[in-house]
Amino acid sequence: MKFTLGAMAAFALSTAAMASEVAPEAVEFTDDGVVASLTGTAGDPVAGAEAFKNRKDGNCLACHANSDMSGELFHGDVGPSLDGVASRWDEAQLRAIVTNSKKIFTDETIMPGFYSLDVGEHLAEAFVGKTILTAQQVEDVVAYLGTLKD
Repeated sequence: MKFTLGAMAAFALSTAAMASEVAPEAVEFTDDGVVASLTGTAGDPVAGAEAFKNRKDGNCLACHANSDMSGELFHGDVGPSLDGVASRWDEAQLRAIVTNSKKIFTDETIMPGFYSLDVGEHLAEAFVGKTILTAQQVEDVVAYLGTLKD
């Protein structure tokens, strides 16, 4: 089997990207939050807004109101409004909350850990061993939340 130089370069880049992604069980929580990026790549706030509102990804609107997305349907009120959230929490704290809110608040919070394998009981077999969001989606959502300032 022959590989072109371009194919080898693409493989090397994809391998390097996977190597820099922090596994869910290896995320380091500190008193300051999750300081290190989960991917080493900056989050994209536009992609983060999509994951935030997408019912198959983050579905954050199911629990949180957000004036920035006033045109979207079905804002929940279970969690606090996210208006001005970036004025209340810094990037490391937001990353920690999105990654696994139970490590930041309490085990009793109903907010799921979006990048955690500890997601509770009675999971459908297709979801066992998987996170709700990918590491890059967490970075994207954090970048989006960072735009929500007072």
